[in-house]
Amino acid sequence: MSDLLERLRGRGWRLTAQRRVVAEVLDGDHVHYTADEVHAKAAELLPEISRATVYNTLGELVSLGEIMEVSTDGRAKRYDPNAHHAHQHLVCSQCGTIRDVHPLGDLLAGLPAEERFGFQVAAVEVTYRGLCPNCSATA
Repeated sequence: MSDLLERLRGRGWRLTAQRRVVAEVLDGDHVHYTADEVHAKAAELLPEISRATVYNTLGELVSLGEIMEVSTDGRAKRYDPNAHHAHQHLVCSQCGTIRDVHPLGDLLAGLPAEERFGFQVAAVEVTYRGLCPNCSATA
């Protein structure tokens, strides 16, 4: 059983066949699918699943804090099931591939007190950009 399915079971979230399939599609390392990609993969497992059901399920999972929406460069939102483990993202500027990365050190330490303007900073998001191996090979 996937980590996401285990978390959802632990919350007592009602796992219908449709919800289970969406959670199964989101299982794995470096998963960052668009809603349409989730729907296409879910339909391979459960052909009768509707696009609306997938969108609604993704919205519920985001609201529960079980997955994160990731937006990069005006591209379609992607959904990341790695919501419970601190990480940043590495994004290919050409094809949009996203990988989870875990930088060393305290990212907040890089922001001096005078640059916080009195904010009580609760979280830091960093996006690393560049070309993935496939795109850099064709550049």
